[in-house]
Amino acid sequence: MPEFQRLLEGYQRFREVEYHTERQRWEELAEGQEPPVMIIGCCDSRVDPATIFDTRPGQAFILRNVANLVPPYETGGGLHGASAAIEFGVTSLNVAHIVVVGHGACGGISAALNETDRDGGHSFIDQWISIIDVPRTRILSDTMIVDKQLALELEAVKLSMANLRTFPFVQERVAAGTLKLHGCHFTIAQGQLFVLDETETTFHPV
Repeated sequence: MPEFQRLLEGYQRFREVEYHTERQRWEELAEGQEPPVMIIGCCDSRVDPATIFDTRPGQAFILRNVANLVPPYETGGGLHGASAAIEFGVTSLNVAHIVVVGHGACGGISAALNETDRDGGHSFIDQWISIIDVPRTRILSDTMIVDKQLALELEAVKLSMANLRTFPFVQERVAAGTLKLHGCHFTIAQGQLFVLDETETTFHPV
């Protein structure tokens, strides 16, 4: 079990170095959290938000799921893990920013584009990525779009931001100016971050 052993070795390094040198900060964090930012990212192992943004513990409240998707607001049946995290971040932690971070070579986006991988909506992944069925259908039918993977990765960020605005408590805070929404896309190989300009509906490199 070398992989798990590596995790334990990493923990030992953490205890000997970071925890030892920043013990006061960890003791303060034990009293509670007040992160100013919520990040919604993909659970892909290559795109850890804490690494990309070089954040420290306590700086960001992070929600990770397949393809960094936000479902639309609804109160019907089912377990709403993503919605619960958004509600907690906004109404309990009072985050001032929500950042949706998409990324290149996203497996969830690839699965959405690949008809043969879909199971008729009977798997957890199929049901989850059906959130982006509308932009997926449009992109697949548009012969002018060459890189459909990238196109859907970007559209998924835009749709997630639109879905965030369907949550009443998000709407209220955005209207009051106490909450701002941001969209980003990270390219893995180049390590480049692009930020969405919602006015122009385009992404620009940082």
